[in-house]
Amino acid sequence: MARTKQVIGGPLVIGGRKLSLSRAIRAGDFVFLTGQVPFKDGQLMTTGSIEQQTRAVLDDITATLGEAGCVLSDVVKAMVWLRDRADFPGFNTVYGEYFPEEPPTRSAVVSDLLVDVRVEVEVIAYKPVTS
Repeated sequence: MARTKQVIGGPLVIGGRKLSLSRAIRAGDFVFLTGQVPFKDGQLMTTGSIEQQTRAVLDDITATLGEAGCVLSDVVKAMVWLRDRADFPGFNTVYGEYFPEEPPTRSAVVSDLLVDVRVEVEVIAYKPVTS
């Protein structure tokens, strides 16, 4: 019997502490990624422009999707949290570079984030499992 749920990527560890969440889960033909915040060289990016932080987030999303056998064009839904409404234009410009054609559906909100960053992005990808 085939597994219908598969954990993608290794455990998330920050500051030597294993987090109680998975990087991504494949459930049938869908891949659900945890909300990604910006990291650079294994460190949380608490500085940098919205453009730099957005690129870091989308690069990490691209890498995690790759571990699941997906690419950005497989993304069907994105959820975005921004710390500051004024960051939306810069975020949106970079986001458009990563999704230049047939972009996924997207929701975006301004919110107080749990860590000191400017952006968090969560995506859902659709990639049928082949036998």
